[in-house]
This record gives sequence, C-alpha cells and structure tokens, in this order.
Amino acid sequence: MTCEAWSVVVVPFPFTESPEGKFRPAVVLSTQKFNRCGMSIMAMVTSALHARMPGDLELKPGTAGLPKESLIRMKLFTLDNRLIKTKLGDLPPAVGRLLGHQLQTVLRMG
Repeated sequence: MTCEAWSVVVVPFPFTESPEGKFRPAVVLSTQKFNRCGMSIMAMVTSALHARMPGDLELKPGTAGLPKESLIRMKLFTLDNRLIKTKLGDLPPAVGRLLGHQLQTVLRMG
C-alpha cells in the first residue's frame, strides 16, 4: 500500500524486549512520490501518555481514526510498504503542518 504524507496506518512494530512484533499505528512522514520507491518513512504513534519525550505531538481521540488520545512520537523508521496492514485515516491539515514544524525543530532543519 502506498500512502500520502500524514496518513495514519497500522504496521508491525517490534519491541526491544521481544523478537515478536505487534500491530501499532504510525504516521507516514514521506511524500507519496518518495513512497512509490516501495518504502515509507514513518513516526510511531503511542497511547502511552505517561512517558513523554521531547517532540511528542498530542492527538485528540478520533483524530485520523485513532480511538483514544495518542502521541506522535519522534521515533522515526523506514518500512517496506508491503508491511502496511491498513490505513486508519489522515491527519487534519493543521495537525500535519504542526507535525512538519515539529520535525524541522527536532531534526534542526529549516
């Protein structure tokens, strides 16, 4: 599946304490033009609100198909598009702009 930037998708997410993975939401960061190469750059989405990290971006329940309050976490990774299980929805444009700004800040771009 090839998605646009700011799509919220479900992907297998490995855990460091176990070789097994679970399906978790993630936000596609790269553009569809880039993603056509067969890979997408993503950021983790978590509902673990108690363990905040620098750069976390809050999402209200219902945003892009997420059932509860969540955080976009600046844990970035590249994943083969064939591993995308499903698309939950898209971030609203205002949230996408805020995420773009957050990425620039965290990565010292622009």
